Amino acid sequence: MITNYRFKPGERINVEQITKELGVSRTPIWEAIRRLEHEGLVVNSPNKGVFMYTLTPDEAIDLIAVRETLETMAAKLAAERIDEKTLAKLDKAIEKQKQIVKNKDMLAYSHADTDFHALIYATTGNVFLCEVLENIFSKLRPVAIHVGDFIKLFYEDHIAILKALKKHDPKIVQEKFRRHSKNIMNIIRNGELTYIRPGGHEYPDNDSRNMMK
Repeated sequence: MITNYRFKPGERINVEQITKELGVSRTPIWEAIRRLEHEGLVVNSPNKGVFMYTLTPDEAIDLIAVRETLETMAAKLAAERIDEKTLAKLDKAIEKQKQIVKNKDMLAYSHADTDFHALIYATTGNVFLCEVLENIFSKLRPVAIHVGDFIKLFYEDHIAILKALKKHDPKIVQEKFRRHSKNIMNIIRNGELTYIRPGGHEYPDNDSRNMMK
């Protein structure tokens, strides 16, 4: 449900309703919530409930800056190691994104975006690098689902990244990844993502970091 963006940033999660819908006991649901809390995707506020975490603009930019640094490393490794089979998969991924952009399907694009990056990360051969990058992607899910007006720009970034990978030139691939990150950060700085509130978080207690375990 979280992965499919059923819940919006700041929205309260009704645990009882989920248990009824899924026909399971509370135990596996609470185990899942604790996992999501550990990943920074939800906040469990005593006597108030469980809420989807809402990134502030500064937090979103900080996360993307960290991702950019790690993707620079991933870009170099991918440019050197990517094979024709993976390039063919990325070609198919781009074709899929083309139709998604045409349909303006933001949910489908957010998943396609994750898949595109994951394919590239996997070529690095560095399990730990992939794990950290995937974790950052999870934390950025609220951003990914609210960039509807900019998916064409990000789609074009992906095309540029793929073209660079086909040349197996680490410096060019790194440059394209950096541009991709800068585009996202500029949009956030300009206040163009409607769900992010400059005043902070949208659940009852703004001191969210103290509630995170």
